Amino acid sequence: MQDLDEIIIYCPYCGEALDALIDTSAGAQQYYEDCAVCCAPILFTVSEDHTGELVIDVKRDDE
Repeated sequence: MQDLDEIIIYCPYCGEALDALIDTSAGAQQYYEDCAVCCAPILFTVSEDHTGELVIDVKRDDE
């Protein structure tokens, strides 16, 4: 069963605020999603910190 959380991220290309749905039940993951404003590919990295909290990092494709 998917557990989707809605978060706000900022596009690392154009800086626009975007709503993103993150599947928090899938554990650590990495995937690309295009910015809804500038269409650039954003790299999403979902991981857990040492306390078990999810950490979501967004980067440019060329970083």
